[in-house]
Parts: sequence; C-alpha cells; structure tokens
Amino acid sequence: MGSDRKKPQADLRNYYTIFLQLGMVVVLLIFITAMKMQFVSQKQDVDLTQEQEVIEMEEVTQTKQEEKPPPPPRPQVPVEVPNDEIIEDQEINIDAEINMDEPLPEPEEPQQEEEEDFFVAVENMPELKGGLGALQQKINYPDMARKAGIEGRVIIQFIVNEKGQVEDPKVIRGIGGGCDKEALRVVKQAEFEPGRQRGNPVRVQYSLPITFRLQN
Repeated sequence: MGSDRKKPQADLRNYYTIFLQLGMVVVLLIFITAMKMQFVSQKQDVDLTQEQEVIEMEEVTQTKQEEKPPPPPRPQVPVEVPNDEIIEDQEINIDAEINMDEPLPEPEEPQQEEEEDFFVAVENMPELKGGLGALQQKINYPDMARKAGIEGRVIIQFIVNEKGQVEDPKVIRGIGGGCDKEALRVVKQAEFEPGRQRGNPVRVQYSLPITFRLQN
C-alpha cells in the first residue's frame, strides 16, 4: 500500500519536470519568434528609410537648377600712345638766396580793353556831300566783272571822323570780280558833313552801299 501511494507522487514529479521543460521550450520558441519578427520589422524600417532618402536625393537632383554667375568683365588693355613731345630739363637754382629786404614785385594790373572812340548812332548822323549819285558816277566798272557779267551791291563800312573824312574803310559784303576794290577806291574819295552829338562833331561808324549794274 505504501508503495502504491509513492508511485503516483513520483509520476507527478516526472510529469511536472516534463511540463516544466515543455513550458520552457515553448517560452523559448515564443521569445525566438518575437525576436525574429522584431528583427524583420527593424530591417524593413531601415530599408524603407533608405529608400525614402534615396528618393528624396533623386528629387533634389532633378529639380535643382544651378545658376552660374556671369563671367567677370575683361580688363581693358592699355593702348600705348606715342609721345613725341620732348620735355626739356629745367635747371633749378637751389643755391639762390632770397633777400627778404628787397621789396616784392608789384602784381601787374590787368589790361583793360580799349574803349571804342566812335559812336554808332548820334543825334545828327554824317551826311555825304553831293549825294550817293555823284559818288556812283566816279565808278569805273572793272573789265573782269564786265566780262563775267557780275552785278550787285558792295557794302563798305568805315569811320567818319570829326572833319568828315573817311577812315579805315573795309568791305563787309562783296561780289568779287574787282568790284570790291573799286568800291573801296571810290569811298576813300567821299567827303561828309561830320556827325554831331550835343552840337559837337564826333567820330561815327557809317556804312555805304556801292551798286554795280551793267547797261544793256
């Protein structure tokens, strides 16, 4: 009887050991399976991350546009200019002594322009003695102008002095062909009543036209 009671206990102990071992095996299998699943999930995550990074890099490469800065302007090349001027050496007397007792030279006064000694318009203008017609009769028509058919009017400008005489006659409009020279010759012979300002004879600028016309 005592041996029969001990036998079921021994069997229970054996079963307990077997169940314990089986339980440990099952736990190990579950742990290993969980580790594999976690490892596979981590691997997938790493691969996805890498793929995403690669895709992002490809997109940046495709859309990026690099703008090159414009090239700097070329420097101007200096052009040699021949210099034919000869610079003379100037001698400077360094040993010259300055005498402080001597008076300094006075500055030169600026030259004043000479005022005109004639009038352009006066109360009584000069009058040609004998009239312009008498002066025209003294003209000798130049042969050169006659042959070339030159006609026209020559304007002579001059000064009528206080005595009524002609001074410094000059042609201010000519026609050529010898007519200008002939007009000057005739005007020099002219006599005037002098111009007067406040009753006094004065020098007056005057212009006189001399006409050259061929007769058919």
